[in-house]
Parts: sequence; C-alpha cells; structure tokens
Amino acid sequence: MTVMLTCCPVLLPQHSTSQLETPVIAEEMDFNTWGHTANGTGVEEFDLLGFPGVWNSQVSLVVVFALMYSLTVLSNTCILALRWMNSNLCTPMYFFLCNLSFLEIWYTTGVVPKAIGVMLETSQNIAFSVCILQSFFLLSLGSTECFLLSVMAYDCYLAICYPLRCSSLMNSVLSARLALSSWLGGFLAILLLAFLTSRMMFCEPDAISHFRCDIDSCLALSCSDTWPVELMTFLVSIIVVASCVVTLVDYVYITSSMLRIQSAHGQKKVFFIYSACLGVVTIWYDSPMFLYVKPSAENPLDLNKFVITFHTVVTPLLNPFIYTLRNKEVRQALGWAFQKK
Repeated sequence: MTVMLTCCPVLLPQHSTSQLETPVIAEEMDFNTWGHTANGTGVEEFDLLGFPGVWNSQVSLVVVFALMYSLTVLSNTCILALRWMNSNLCTPMYFFLCNLSFLEIWYTTGVVPKAIGVMLETSQNIAFSVCILQSFFLLSLGSTECFLLSVMAYDCYLAICYPLRCSSLMNSVLSARLALSSWLGGFLAILLLAFLTSRMMFCEPDAISHFRCDIDSCLALSCSDTWPVELMTFLVSIIVVASCVVTLVDYVYITSSMLRIQSAHGQKKVFFIYSACLGVVTIWYDSPMFLYVKPSAENPLDLNKFVITFHTVVTPLLNPFIYTLRNKEVRQALGWAFQKK
C-alpha cells in the first residue's frame, strides 16, 4: 500500500491524504505509548498530599517532625559514639544495639526530610523511580530491624538463661555473622517485591494521600494486574511473622527463667535487661499489628497516618532512650563521657 502511494501520488484524491494520516498518527501514538509504558509505568511522578489542613497546623507538624528527627539522629549517634569510646560496652548486646541505632538513623532519614518538604508544599512531587526506591529502602530497613530484634532477643536469652556460657556461645564472630545476615536478609527479602512493584502500570489519578510512598498506595494506584505484588507481599509478611515468632519464643523462655530466680537482686538485674529489650520489641511490633491485623474498613485513613507517623518518627526516638534510661552501663558510660569533657 505504501509503495503504491509513493509511485502514484496523482491517482489519489486530495482528501485521501488526511484520511491516511489519521491511522498513521494513531499508530505513532500507540508506539510512543507502548515505548513509554514498556518500563512498567504510565506516569512519571506522583503527588504526595501529606496531612490535609490549614497552614498553621502544617507549620506545627513541621516543627514537631524536625525536632523529633534531630533528637533521633542525635540520640542514636550518641549510642554509636559511646560504644566506640567505652571498652566496657564492647559486648554483643551493645554491638547489636549499635546496628539498631545505625538502622534507626537511616530509617527516619528516609521519611522525615521528604515529609517536611511535603507539608511545606515545597517538595510534594516524587518521581516514580524515587518512590519505588523509598518503598524498597523503608521496607528493607523494617525487615532488617525485625531480624535484628530476633537476634537481640536470642542474645538476651543466652545472657539470662546461660550467664556463665554466654560469652562463649555468643562471641564476636557469631554476633558479626548474625548482624550481617540480618542486613542481607532484610534487603534481599524486599528485592523481588520492589522489582515487581516497579513493573506495574500506573494511571491517573497519580495522587498519594500520604507523606511517603508505600506498597498499599502503589497497589491502589495501579491499573495493571497486582496479584504478583500481593503474592510477594504475603510471602514477605510470612518471613517477618516468622522472625516475630522466634522473638516471642525467646521471651517466653526468658520469662520462665526469670521467674525461677530465687534472689531478689538477681531478679532485679535480669529485669533491667529484660524490660529494655522487651520494651523495644513491643513498641516496634505494636504499630504493624494495629495496621494489618485489624480489618482495613475499621481503620480510617487519618488514623492509619497517625499510626505510621508514630512508627516511623516516634519509635526511632524512643529506642535509644529506653536503653539509656534502663541500662546502668550506658548511663555510666554517658556520665564518664561528660566528665571527660
């Protein structure tokens, strides 16, 4: 057909050219659309809506977020510095605590600066690739923290149930391997999920009623088949729940061992170690349980935002204070550091 048109243009009526241009343009548009969506998305960026409200309330939230972020980074950095400066804290327990503090710094950094920009309306847009990267980053760090808490629960179990053999059972080599396995396991568990999310098709509207990107928002905005992502999310949740079960079993054994201690001084010493670890675990798992165990119809969107805000902004701030205020060795190291100055 194209050859005949090229060789015999005079045989065509004048109106036939415009009639033939329409399907050609349509084919070019279809090709461009296919080329644009071949990477798995029909949109280039999302709009983060954050918290709806008047400007004064937004400014108040910005002040709260900025203050809590600064305190989180400062307190967790102090934990890292204390462990590095004090040789008495060079034990597996404080090694895992330093890993947790390092993780908390990056976990809150992946959320709060962008959330402040959204609330100030200076950075409400987020590129699709950055959105996927933020989701992968936060989910990976969350999974890593679940694994780290399981490892810390196991270390606490050895310290309480086998106090004389604890140093030989949990040596520096094993603690390093467990920490490395937690980091690798956390990121590898989310890798396939992030890849499948990046291959989904997204259409209008492209607004996310949140201050960050997450899997739920991506599933809600997707106009393609979401079952691979949902299946992978379910498999990841099984892995995370399994680590939670391991943590729970460890604390059951710790509780039973603590109740068998005869002396009041021994129970008090064990209780300080036990309560700090249990407090961190309880705070960490409370928010996800509230969000995902209860039916979604019973959870208003604003309430979900509040819970997620507590989980990503408040929890990283509470952890170092729980260990500092409840741990005598950390308080002594902190006092020694101030006296040295």
